[in-house]
This record gives sequence, C-alpha cells and structure tokens, in this order.
Amino acid sequence: MCVQGEYLNNQPETEEKSELVPIEITHGYSRDYRPDLKQFTLALITSGDGDVPLYLRVGNGNDSDQAVFTEVIAEFQQQWKASEPEVYVADAALYSEENLAALGKTPWISRVPATIAEAQWLMQTLPPAMFAISHNDNYAIAEVGSTYAGVGQRWLIVQSKSRQQADLKQLDKRIAKAKTKQARALQDLSGHPFACETDALDAAKFLAKKLKYHRLTDIEVQLKPHYDKPGRPRKGESPQRYTYHLQAILVLDEAAVALLRNQAGRFILATNLLDAQLWSNETILQEYKNQQSCERGFRFLKDPLFFASRLFVKLPQRVAALAMIMGLCLLVYSIGQRQLRSSLAEAIETIPNQRGKPTERPTLRWVLQCFQSVHLVWVDGRKWSIKLNDSQKHILRFLGSACQKYYFLC
Repeated sequence: MCVQGEYLNNQPETEEKSELVPIEITHGYSRDYRPDLKQFTLALITSGDGDVPLYLRVGNGNDSDQAVFTEVIAEFQQQWKASEPEVYVADAALYSEENLAALGKTPWISRVPATIAEAQWLMQTLPPAMFAISHNDNYAIAEVGSTYAGVGQRWLIVQSKSRQQADLKQLDKRIAKAKTKQARALQDLSGHPFACETDALDAAKFLAKKLKYHRLTDIEVQLKPHYDKPGRPRKGESPQRYTYHLQAILVLDEAAVALLRNQAGRFILATNLLDAQLWSNETILQEYKNQQSCERGFRFLKDPLFFASRLFVKLPQRVAALAMIMGLCLLVYSIGQRQLRSSLAEAIETIPNQRGKPTERPTLRWVLQCFQSVHLVWVDGRKWSIKLNDSQKHILRFLGSACQKYYFLC
C-alpha cells in the first residue's frame, strides 16, 4: 500500500534481533502503478469459507511475494497448530523451486507460472481430446503428472471458455498492432543502404528474431550502383560504388500463432495432493477459485469507502498499527457478511440487490448502504430510530438479535 512522505529509516543496525523493529517504508514494486511513492506490504491469509481473515502481516515496502510466502505460512502454522487448514492455496508467486522445497509435506495448491517452459509447452500443444468437461460447463480439465523441483505433484491444465474468447480477442489485437509496427520497421530497413550483402542479411536476421507473430519470406539483397554524375549514366560507364538493399515480405507465422491460439484460455494448477479420490480435479479447481477471497480482502483494505482516502501518521510503527486496525475492520466486515449469507441460505430467503433483484449472496457493503437513511433521534431524553422501512426490517431478521437490538426491534 502506497504512502506519501519521507518515512526515513533511522533505525540503528544492531546485532541483537530479539527486539522488535518497525517496518521499513520504502520504494518497491508498486501494484498501484505509483513507483514514485514509498510503500509497505501486507500479507493476508483468509479462509475459503466466508473470506474471513486469519492472519495479517505488515512488511517492508520492498518485500517480494515470492520471498516471503513460505515465511508467512510457517508463522501461520506456528500460531494455528490446533486447527491448521487442510490445504494452502496461493497464486503463482508461491510456485518456485525454493518455495516448494521449503514447504515440504505441507499441502498446497498453486498456479504454475506460464514462464516455465514445460508449462508453456503443455498449454500450447495439449490436444482438446485430452480435456474432460467439468461440472461447470465453462471449464474443461486435463491432468498430467510432474516432478518439478523434485516434488511429485499433479498438474491440471484448465481450459476456460469465457477466458478463451477474451484471450483470442486480445491476441488478434496484439497481432494487428505488431503487424503495423513490424511492417514499418521492415520498410525503414529496406530503404537503408548497407555496405555489403552480409550486413544486409544480418539486419534481416536481427529483425526476424524480434518477430513474435510474423516471419520474413523471400529475403533477397539487391545491388544498387551509384555514379558520380547525376542523370542517366553513359553507355559503358562504370559505377563508382555499390550499396546493398534488403528486400523481404512480412507474413503471418501460422505455426506460431496456432500455438498461441491453443494456449488461449488455458492455465495450469499444481498441487502435491496426489490422492485423486480425496481431492478430485473439480475440488482442486474450486479451492483455487476460492483463493479470490484474498483479492477481495485487499480490495476492501484499499477501498476509500470504508477508510479515509487520506491518512497521516508520522512513524512507521503507527503505520503498522493502523494496518492492524484495518485488518480488524476486515475481520468484522467478513464475519458480518458470512453470517448474513449463512442466515439467508438456512432460511432459503433473499434480499434485493442494487438493481432490486433478489439475491442470496449480498455484500455487506451494499447492506450498509441500505441503512444510510436511518437516523437516531433524541426526544425528551428518549432515543427513537426513524425511517426504518420494510426492506431494512427484512434484512435485520438475518443479522441476529444483537443488530436488531440497535434498531429497537427486540
């Protein structure tokens, strides 16, 4: 999270590490696209059931997700020994040789980075016949075994229909943009005079290496004579010098584009849960999708609707304390939302959403907005709540007696 201010790190370096030291607010990779601002980082672990935050760690501004993942899990395991979760679900930042080795037998599910050569090859070449349609028609799954980093694991290549359509549209846009750019580069190269044929061919090879969606064909070098005198040369006159000019045609690389089209909509999930009877492919996919609860938690923490858009605290220690308070706010919010949704599910009831349509999974954010019109009035020393309409009374039925008491309903 970005901050504005110097926040100079004036802590003396000592050999004693037993004493707690404040976080270092400094420059780092900015997810808010503000590299000019200093920042601090937050590590968050939430439950898959209800998005309830279970662990929050405030870190230095230049901490790397990949470097701190295993530390966060180890600290969480130390604090939650009695009720450790069945599996840890994380994004691609967890998936590295060092992290997998450090996790050992800890059960995990992670996304495989597309930068890994084996993963990229599978996504581009795996035939559609190997995919089995998921219970959710939007997905198809193919399973292969892997021993990446020396760890036995299952790789699930997942094909998403909706994402495939979006990826193909983006691919077509990138191809069209690249064609315009590379055609201009080839035109400039064709007009450039070279001292020898080798230089012209080397320039063609250099351009070809930069082509991702296209290739050069009909490459040839034309020799152009130059005379000292302007106009048409006389018969038998020898040119004073020659220059070499490159000629080529830019065409679509059908083979390369076909691989990228196969890759569209595909991603790979990895897990060391090898028992497919206990952990089916469907379950693994659903557990990974539940990982979005962390993203929702971060959106809550950054939302100015819940917190002030501008905050000022002088010391890094106070920044860390404020982050803890924000985490407690997220805890209260998520528990309230979980209780509301559970009550609606048990009663088989709904409440209207922002569009007036019934929903059994409302957000607490919307519910809180529904109560902005409620006022508390003191008349002759007595408290009165006014403007409590039927819809608000209906919602309060599912928020428990404590909330109903605030509005004098029980």
